[in-house]
Amino acid sequence: MSSKLNIEKAWEILFEKHDIISHVKKHGYYKISSGEINKVKEARLMAKFDQSSQLPYIFRSNCLSILPISRGDYIIGSFKTHAEVIYSDVKPIAVDIPDLQTIDYTNLYSEASSLLFAFNSGIIQDLMGSSKVNFTVNGRMSSGSFDFSIGDIIEPSKPYQIAVQNAQIEIDAGYESPECFCICEAKNMAVPEILIRQLYYPYRLWRSKISKTIMPLFLVYSNDVFHAFIYHFEDDLYYNSLKLIQHKAYTFAGNDLKLSDIIVLWKSIKMIPEPDVTFPQADSFARIIDLLSLLYNGELTRDEVTIYYEFDPRQTNYYIAACEYLGLIERVYNENKERIYKLSSEAYHIMSLKYKDKHLALIKKIIERPVFYHVFDLVIKNRKLPDKKEICKIMSEANLSINLVTIERRSSTVRGWIEWILNLV
Repeated sequence: MSSKLNIEKAWEILFEKHDIISHVKKHGYYKISSGEINKVKEARLMAKFDQSSQLPYIFRSNCLSILPISRGDYIIGSFKTHAEVIYSDVKPIAVDIPDLQTIDYTNLYSEASSLLFAFNSGIIQDLMGSSKVNFTVNGRMSSGSFDFSIGDIIEPSKPYQIAVQNAQIEIDAGYESPECFCICEAKNMAVPEILIRQLYYPYRLWRSKISKTIMPLFLVYSNDVFHAFIYHFEDDLYYNSLKLIQHKAYTFAGNDLKLSDIIVLWKSIKMIPEPDVTFPQADSFARIIDLLSLLYNGELTRDEVTIYYEFDPRQTNYYIAACEYLGLIERVYNENKERIYKLSSEAYHIMSLKYKDKHLALIKKIIERPVFYHVFDLVIKNRKLPDKKEICKIMSEANLSINLVTIERRSSTVRGWIEWILNLV
């Protein structure tokens, strides 16, 4: 087993050694043990892909995915394992910050801390429709034994039949009220997909153990907003029967940010020169905040960022570069001479501020750059976002050392960041 071998290469070795693609074409699936995986690289790291974009290229190019079926075995096939998460335009409900000295709402940068806040602030109680809610379950456990069918990516009309026998599962939090039991999967970033298994396996376990209604909940904390997705499995025996029942959002009370606050900030800003780094290509500023939140807890290598950030490597590069453009991330080397990324001292300070001060500080980091300053100027003058042509004109006049094609492509980043600012108010 090699710790230095990357996951992409490790799976290429396993696919070739076991002729996995031929087996899948012939039988529809291939079963592989954790022992066989461990001979190349640790199975725990090799089989956890919360986003389909994280799957190694050899999986994606052959429409394959992987699921655990026992404590020591996995099955590979063209299974439809993920579902899209749709962030509808819902107005966040303001929740009071609990009067507890041991919960710091300015530092909810781990799943555990955000779950504790959600419970102690009343978010979970609101979602479950009861004031009598107990936090009863979390951690690793055995799935029990059950059978299910799962959709086929290549042939949707022919679902697979899969048997699970005591696979290891993990529940981030389980909450029980007099009427129901809520199984919660939590993320501290705005992810585009959910790995259905993370709700389905625990659902099947507890469906067989208790008589109460089971409520699968996907809770996302990103950009100081809790997004709660309440689901229902329409058919207990069908993995892909996950149906969204409701999407609700929550944020902190007493942290209103007004457009006038941002205009006052903008008027006080002295522009600084464009940095000597590539102009960013990262359209979602909320995802930049997610990356800063991830690094708030410690330094990470690029591969670790990719794993924990739940992005593909290309997107990881774009968003790291965007943070470097803003002076919020630094590249250093650890004792093993590996390149690692950490927050700058300024970024660490910003991320520890309260909601309003934090967002104003981040806005300042954006609009003190000439391109963003001048685009925001047009927003204030015209009371609307400038179109792509106007943004490209401003970028062309800024001597960014990029060609027109690149300017047109990266104008979406400028628009995306300005939209993020406006959506805060």
